[in-house]
Amino acid sequence: MADISLTFPDGASRSFPKGVTPAEVAGAISTSLGKKAISAMVNGRHWDLQWPIEADASIAINTMKDEAPALELIRHDLAHIMARAVQEIWPDVKVTIGPVIERGWYYDFDRAEPFTPEDLGAIEARMKEIINRRDPVTTELWDRARAVKFYEANNEPYKVELIEAIPGDEPIRMYWHGHWQDLCRGPHLQNTGQVPADAFRLMKVAGAYWRGDSNRPQLQRIYGVAFQNRQHLKDYLTFLEEAEKRDHRRLGKEMELFHFQEEAPGMVFWHPNGWTIYREMEEYMRRKLARAGYREIRTPQVVDRKLWEASGHWDKYRENMFITEIDEEHANEKRVNALKPMNCPCHVQVFNQGLKSYRDLPLRLAEFGSCHRYEAHGALHGLMRVRGFTQDDAHIFCTEDQIEQECAAFIELLSEIYRDTGFTKFDIKLSTRPDVRVGSDEIWDKAEAALEKAILNVRNDFEIDPGEGAFYGPKLDFKLTDAIGREWQCGTFQADFNLPERLDASYIGRDSERHRPVMLHRAILGSFERFIGILIENYAGRMPMWLAPRQVVVASIVSDADAFVLEAVETLKAAGLRAEADIRNEKINYKVREHSLGKVPVILAIGQREVEERTVSIRRLGEKHTTTAPLDDFVAALAVEALPPDLAQNG
Repeated sequence: MADISLTFPDGASRSFPKGVTPAEVAGAISTSLGKKAISAMVNGRHWDLQWPIEADASIAINTMKDEAPALELIRHDLAHIMARAVQEIWPDVKVTIGPVIERGWYYDFDRAEPFTPEDLGAIEARMKEIINRRDPVTTELWDRARAVKFYEANNEPYKVELIEAIPGDEPIRMYWHGHWQDLCRGPHLQNTGQVPADAFRLMKVAGAYWRGDSNRPQLQRIYGVAFQNRQHLKDYLTFLEEAEKRDHRRLGKEMELFHFQEEAPGMVFWHPNGWTIYREMEEYMRRKLARAGYREIRTPQVVDRKLWEASGHWDKYRENMFITEIDEEHANEKRVNALKPMNCPCHVQVFNQGLKSYRDLPLRLAEFGSCHRYEAHGALHGLMRVRGFTQDDAHIFCTEDQIEQECAAFIELLSEIYRDTGFTKFDIKLSTRPDVRVGSDEIWDKAEAALEKAILNVRNDFEIDPGEGAFYGPKLDFKLTDAIGREWQCGTFQADFNLPERLDASYIGRDSERHRPVMLHRAILGSFERFIGILIENYAGRMPMWLAPRQVVVASIVSDADAFVLEAVETLKAAGLRAEADIRNEKINYKVREHSLGKVPVILAIGQREVEERTVSIRRLGEKHTTTAPLDDFVAALAVEALPPDLAQNG
């Protein structure tokens, strides 16, 4: 048999017989590596230790110390082990697919009875038994007819359908984990005992339609998480507990911020407390934009389909738009309109009014634009995924040679706003052309090159996200990191050479000829709704003073203090603070506990001593001790503390 040459990570090459497996290669290098090996990277592809190598290639042997391949194998094997455990306990259950996902896996099952929490416990216990058996994992290639016959004989119709959907006539890979078999591309570990038995957890059961089609059978999807060791699992479960405490939907109820109801799915009902946060953020953003040279505008919410057709949204985005039909007076047919899903085409209409010169550029038009997009009901998630929202939207009309300076100015503004709202870290991704897009490749080449050049002049630590651009242009996505390490994509900066062309936007250049402006789409918060949800979770409801909807509660200890409580509240309000009185006939500890649950930053207690001395007893949220200060001195200090960060910096 002819030899092949395998090249190792250090650049060294070595000859092996054609058809050698990575397991044999690892064993040839050293006995210890042969024992530690779990898989290989062959020409950059994750390779099972049992798969033969038929031609010259680069190779690297993976062990459990190689985190990415190790986690992929652990999670993939656990998906199979879970399916095996389910069928061992309930032999009549039909299996479908079980892919690896972020932090774990899921597997879909066809079972008449719903899985219960007790069932998950039983499955988990059986999985640990299977792991402890250390059953070998083996693989074979079968022809399609043999595989179909096998699954038909075993009454597994979903596997038959999956095979029939595989294009071409290539062999079908089959895997066995002990006696249990599954259709799978692989790779996998070499025995079930290589999976850490104490580093996984079954999390929940959810409904899922077969192949995502609501007309097909509804299945039950079991989710699991897995890590390399027990400590990593423990850390993740602790993270989930912390995330649950910070869930903005729960805090929204506790703090009386907002609610949702079925009569308006995905639309926010803001309560006074929540609307206070919203207004404070809006006014803060308005001041920041004005100082940065933006001019605020307002455009219609309902726009004729003709504009959406001209912009390209009607063809590319109509399924996400709310459509309205109106019987116009004396019209021969109904007029079709749409609630705007985005503001950009309307902003071009403002730009197009009147003749523009190169001297007018860059022209920065900002709008807190109310938009509506259809999202599937199951995708809605509190403030994070809604159907009605307000963008902190703006569009910059500029020349090509102004893109870089506008990108730099935008990133500086974005950095200031994120810092002011409590976020010190963010990452940038450059998203390039998607498959579904408008405009020529030449225009896309120009747009992508301009954006990449612009970002390189500001910072070079960014990632490329292929195919994730908007349909009209490439974009920069800004992902901020919150207090518990989660990433949120909020800001965006998009270079668009297409929409000005489609909507006939132009300016008069230095040469007295008409030219197309570049249109830069940009947002920092993304939407007020989602950003406020992120803020609530980042601060666990303990909003910074300037954003806290209820900044101060003044509570009486005895009824004789009521008059001074009311005076203190009026003094606080006169200083611009959001203050309220609590003179109920309740014990002070009860009042403190209630307002602490409501996340009020400052609670002032007033008893007879405070009345006599004209002082207040101060308790800060999260602190157990109290301090005392003269009322007037404290109010003056708190008024400064409660200033929005932009006003405090300029004060």
